[in-house]
Parts: sequence; C-alpha cells; structure tokens
Amino acid sequence: MTAPEPVAEEDFRQRAVDALLTARERTRALTTCVDEPELTAQHSPLMSPLVWDLAHIGNQEEQWLLRAVGGREALRPEIDSVYDAFEHPRAARPALPLLPPAEAHGYAAEVRERVLDVLHATPLRGAPLVEAGFAFGMIAQHEQQHDETMLITHQLRRGPAALTAPEPPPAGPDAAGLPAEVFVEGGPFTMGTSTEPWALDNERPAHRRLVPSFFIDTLPVSNGAYLRFIEDGGYDDARWWHPRGWEQVRRHGLVAPLFWRREGTTWLRRRFGVVEPVPPDEPVLHVGWYEAAAYAAWAGRRLPSEAEWEKAARHDPASGRSRRYPWGDADPTPERANLGQRHLRPAPVGAYPAGASPLGVRQLIGDVWEWTSSDFLPYPGFRAFPYREYSEVFFGDTCKVLRGGSFAVDPVACRGTFRNWDLPVRRQIFAGFRTARDAEPR
Repeated sequence: MTAPEPVAEEDFRQRAVDALLTARERTRALTTCVDEPELTAQHSPLMSPLVWDLAHIGNQEEQWLLRAVGGREALRPEIDSVYDAFEHPRAARPALPLLPPAEAHGYAAEVRERVLDVLHATPLRGAPLVEAGFAFGMIAQHEQQHDETMLITHQLRRGPAALTAPEPPPAGPDAAGLPAEVFVEGGPFTMGTSTEPWALDNERPAHRRLVPSFFIDTLPVSNGAYLRFIEDGGYDDARWWHPRGWEQVRRHGLVAPLFWRREGTTWLRRRFGVVEPVPPDEPVLHVGWYEAAAYAAWAGRRLPSEAEWEKAARHDPASGRSRRYPWGDADPTPERANLGQRHLRPAPVGAYPAGASPLGVRQLIGDVWEWTSSDFLPYPGFRAFPYREYSEVFFGDTCKVLRGGSFAVDPVACRGTFRNWDLPVRRQIFAGFRTARDAEPR
C-alpha cells in the first residue's frame, strides 16, 4: 500500500492548478471588458491603471514561481522596479514606463505557461516555500487580491457598465424572524491557524485567546439601518465620531457612504456604471472605519474586536474547537457564501442560512468586508514569511483589521482566519460592518 504523502501532494498540485487558472480567468475578464484607453487610464489617484495591475500580477508570479521556486532565468528583470508596489505609490504609476496592454497580456501569459511547467515538475514537500504548494497558493491569492483591487477600479471608473453578473439569492425565508443579536459566551478559544496550508503569515500561529462574553449582530448592518443614522443627523453630530473621523467629515463634506447621492427624497447609488435606488435590505457598503464606528456609537453599541469577530465566526461551543469557516471545515460553496465575484453586489441581509455559524450568526463570510475595532498587530509568535513586506511593515496603530471577505473576494483568499487591513479613511473598498456590545463589565 502506498504512503498517503504522494496522494496528498497530487491533491495540492491539482488545487494549485485550479486556483491559478481560476484567478487568471478572472484577470482576463477584468482586463478585456474595456478598451485600451480604459486600461491605461488612471480612474482615481487611489488606484493604479488596470494595465499596471495586470503586469504586476505577471511580474510577481515570475519572481516567486519561475525564479525563486523554479530556479529559471529571469524573463523581464528590467521591469521588476516598475512593478514594485513599495517603490511607486499608486498615484505615480501612470508616469512609469508601463508595458502596453497587448504586451502586458502576452507577458502574463508567457509567465503562466512556464509556471505550470514548474508546478508539475516541483515536489510539493520539504522546503517551507513549496510545502503543500504554498508558493503557488500564495501567488493565486495575490492575483485574486489584485483582481479585487481591479474590481474596485471598475467601480471608480466613469462611463457605462462594463461588467455583468446575476443577482444574488434573496434573504432566507426565516430572515424576518431572526434575533437582532446573538450571545457569545466568554472563555478561551483558538484564534489563528498553524495547520491551514496556504494561510499567510499574519494568520499564524494558532494561539489561545480569552474573550469575555459579548453580544454581536446576527446580520451585517443594512443600508436601511444606516439611513436612519443619516436621517438622525449622524454626519452632523461630532458626539459620535472619532476626532480624526470628524475631521474627515468636515474636510470632505461627507454626508453618506461613498457613491451615494440624494435626489429629492430618494437616495441613489452608483454601482459599476449603473445608478439605482439604494436597496434598504442590503448590507451597507463603501463606508470607512470612522463611519462604522460612528454608527455603532450612535446605536449605543461598538465595533467588535478582531478576536470577538473570529470567535463568533469559528468557535463551536458544542465541541470547543475552532472551525475553518462558520459552517464547518468544508470549502465555501454558492449556497454558503457570496464570494468570487459571482454577483456584483452583496446579498440581502439574512441570506445564506447554510453559511451560519453554530450560534446562528449569518453572512460572516462574503458579501462585505467587516471593520473591527482592532489595530493590525502580529499574533504572539509571529514570524514573517516569506517576506516582511506582506504583513510586518504594516503592523501598528495606523491600519484597522477587516474580516470575512466580500462578494469581490475569491474563496482561495478567504478563510475564517484570513486578515485584511486598511486605513480607517478608506471608503472605496467593499467594506461594511456589524456591531457588538458587552455582556458583562470588563
């Protein structure tokens, strides 16, 4: 009887092939639906031209998989600095000597063809970079993260819609009867992971975390609920705002989430080139951390900490163990979560009953990234791998943690342990939130 390792190795190899092909299909869709001037234009100083992301994807793949893993000779070493995200801020990238669209597509395709050869020839065991196909999974996640970034650019661009997708499913038949909040009993739980093969460095290592009892919203905060905050003068009352958030409100004249505008008594939003009434039953989207925290204060609540969010999403009170996902250890499916750009909007609050946690909390995975109250900090025992610039250089009190993923996130880059982070002022990202409150004095 053969040992199980070769079987597992081939499983990871096939998983890596599938993840890389899925990511590339999405990249092509995002970069072939508009013409060349749209690819080379900078639609917002917050974002790169789409053609920069396209070639950057290929360049990172070349550096890590062809050179570092495969030991192959560099294809285009002269462009490494052009596509170094740390060397050039987004606002400055249009002035760089970027590959034109046809050349960028050709470069990415040539790299991918050679990478698949490397993948089939590389033992996926031994060195940490290749164990269980880690490097290939890391690059698939990197491409999907840039696909999400390019989708944000599509949202920011002006002009007619270039993307289409079917509508998400409706709320579950029991949604109207769901409790507003769920009680999470205090105590220790296992946070993070030491076993997820493609988990990134900031998700590691698994460690015990003590969390006092708390209540958390069963559902993300909806547009309808957020409208009540607006109509109650939420953007005009400094009481609810962090001082730096209030400064942003005053400086930029904020009155509502990004992409919203009022016409008469009706609130409208722009979504991927389509202007439509704001749907009251969807999770609120395109709010920064300051807005989320202000709403929570107005509602007499607060944002959950990152540890509270993960306990609500992963802890199974019956077994005492932490699951990979709220519903269990099985990979996401369309019945459990709104992921992978399958839809171009969040599903209504109360959707995806099959994706609920053991305590009944819904839509923790997919739909909208959820702001937490926590700064982005390392876990005890953190070790940067395979490079400091992925996580370590961002640790501190500058960025806040987001959890759960959005409709724009592919399952390969979304887990119960996955950590996203951004500046509190960021509003163009696909972020919303849910609130929490203490259940006992701390």
